[in-house]
Amino acid sequence: MKTLFKASVLLVICIFFTACNGTKVAQEVTLNRQQPINKISKILVFTKTAGYRHKSIEKGVLTLKELGAANNFAITQTEDSLQFNTNNLKKYQLVLFLNTTMNVLGENEQKAFENYIKGGGSFMGIHAATDTEYEWPWYGKLVGGYFNGHPNKPNVREAKIDVVDKNHAATKHLDATWTRSDEWYNLKNINPNLNVILNLDETSYEGGTNGENHPIAWYHEFDGGRAFYTGGGHTESSYDEPAFRQHLIGGISWCLRRK
Repeated sequence: MKTLFKASVLLVICIFFTACNGTKVAQEVTLNRQQPINKISKILVFTKTAGYRHKSIEKGVLTLKELGAANNFAITQTEDSLQFNTNNLKKYQLVLFLNTTMNVLGENEQKAFENYIKGGGSFMGIHAATDTEYEWPWYGKLVGGYFNGHPNKPNVREAKIDVVDKNHAATKHLDATWTRSDEWYNLKNINPNLNVILNLDETSYEGGTNGENHPIAWYHEFDGGRAFYTGGGHTESSYDEPAFRQHLIGGISWCLRRK
């Protein structure tokens, strides 16, 4: 009887420790699943122009490559619209339009890009991305609005920017007001569903036509995917500014679903 009792006690103890150990292992597995995956993200940077060509494009590409080397993403730059096909686009976690202008994609490429976004892909536009594809309404909604002129003589001038959202990855490093020089776009056909993070203060410079509601950087979920846009990046010197570089990193990180 005593032997049976001892065996029963040992069995209970074994079951207890096994259950505890099992719980610990399960917890460790759950925690491990929550850790970010250290994987290099692939970004396709599109720089084709069919209108005005910015001198800052090459500096922008170089900057993105530098930022990528330090932030675990790889840049592939192209001006070949035929790269916009289903098999090629699926290689990339983000497609970035850097100072593209006018009509840069044919109908087949447009359809492939639409399907890429609908499949959960991400888009980011820098500066003249809003001066692109005026006859493609879907793109206009994706990028968030269209170029509608800018101040002239000089076209680059200092302005104050109100930081509307301090919690976004692209703005959390900024103070409430960001003062910098760039070419400031006026906008038309603004998508009403945008999450605006930066708004231009038109009282701080001459040439604005949007009034108090003058978004200059935003993000939104669109048609199954993600989109981020910033109006900065006309000048080569923009890409040397630490705050603007961090702004770009934050936008890219959000598009890659890291933030």
